Amino acid sequence: MKLSPRALSLCQGCPVIIIAGTIDFQDKDTRDFAVEQSLPLQESTRTEEPGCDAYYFGPDPGRDDRIQIFELWADEGSLEDHFKHPNYQAMLGLIGKLGMVATETAKYRCDLSEPIYDETFTPRADFFTDAGNQ
Repeated sequence: MKLSPRALSLCQGCPVIIIAGTIDFQDKDTRDFAVEQSLPLQESTRTEEPGCDAYYFGPDPGRDDRIQIFELWADEGSLEDHFKHPNYQAMLGLIGKLGMVATETAKYRCDLSEPIYDETFTPRADFFTDAGNQ
């Protein structure tokens, strides 16, 4: 199996900021409505904001009242700009208006990333590329 250019480009050892977390709502209907209403904001964040490589607020398949959050940012400057952007303010407003009951969100700065699978499509827990062995 050959790795995609996208997978390889994310795995070159350059710093990246990952945001991961959850938002809980009162029930499934409210959660589903929040996901639906946030789709335009998710799309505009991905397409309009430099440094945003992923921006996902989607339903948690294990909890019907929860949204899972996953974001990838190129650097602190991009993330700082996002926090000042109208998309961010609109998302905060939407989530607040719909009655979020709990949230846990954290940011992680990663200095090394590699693909999970090697060139033989074997999953690897170790860091096996030249960048990971320096």
